[in-house]
Amino acid sequence: MTAAHAAYARYIPAAWASLRRQSHRDWTWRVQVDGPPGDVLDALKACGAAADDRVRTAAHGTGEGPAVARNIALGMCTAPLVQNLDADDELEDHALATLTDALGAHPWTGFAVGHARDLFPDGTLRSHSLPLSTGVLQRGALPAAWTTSSPEAYRLPVHPAGVMWHRSLLLALGGWSALRGVEDTATLMAGSALAAGVLIDTPTLRYRRHGTQRSLEKSDFSGGGRSIP
Repeated sequence: MTAAHAAYARYIPAAWASLRRQSHRDWTWRVQVDGPPGDVLDALKACGAAADDRVRTAAHGTGEGPAVARNIALGMCTAPLVQNLDADDELEDHALATLTDALGAHPWTGFAVGHARDLFPDGTLRSHSLPLSTGVLQRGALPAAWTTSSPEAYRLPVHPAGVMWHRSLLLALGGWSALRGVEDTATLMAGSALAAGVLIDTPTLRYRRHGTQRSLEKSDFSGGGRSIP
């Protein structure tokens, strides 16, 4: 599933191309448009995705953010496995096959995730070492690794944007968290607290680095909510 909005419409063709390259062929792409749908729909038509019967597109008209968009799409999903793909990212060619196989080999786990490689505008890919051993991640392993890392090495133990989920676990969590800018991080930490996962020793996500990333946005949002006298 992909939450898409007009500002990222130009990246839709690359996301679509990465899906078409998947070695695992049994998938459906659900695109939920957050805000006015015109630019995203035009991009889907231009790259041929709109003509593919595996693509399901819906829009809710207002800009509510990625968590709301994903949760609307989640409510319309029926497949037992759900793979998130942000509109500006790409999946590695074997991602769906590798993550599906991992969950099939460990059916008691709730999610699977691999490495994420940074994708720069010139096409360069940069890998990162992970602070965790591959294999089964016991319940609570991800928040424990994150909260005990040193301030100098403070970073997420795995990238939350490329997780494949059992839909049943996402529903048990209530979908993506209602937090601003870290909805995927919070969801992954809650998922790890509730269920074991699997960490794959191979890249599965290309995380695009660009100047309009939501994670780089600054605002005056107060977080805790200021009291009004």
